[in-house]
Amino acid sequence: MTVSLEIPDELGQLIAGSVSELPRTLLESTALEAIRAGRITVSQARRLLGISSRNEMDGFLKSHGVFLDMSLEDVQRDSELVRNSIG
Repeated sequence: MTVSLEIPDELGQLIAGSVSELPRTLLESTALEAIRAGRITVSQARRLLGISSRNEMDGFLKSHGVFLDMSLEDVQRDSELVRNSIG
């Protein structure tokens, strides 16, 4: 899916630091907010962001102040959801 937004250049620079970084910054912000709101799982966000490993995703979440209280069952459910969406 492609989404287009019109944002004034000066606001894009304030949001992302540079206009060229804006698409990735907005994608990351969307994924983080969707995780916080419970609309997508960490595994789904990892797929959305193209992050290859669980450890890298954990680091990404921690660097953005998102600390999840996940049980072993939560991790297993996330893994199962990913397996089902691939196969």
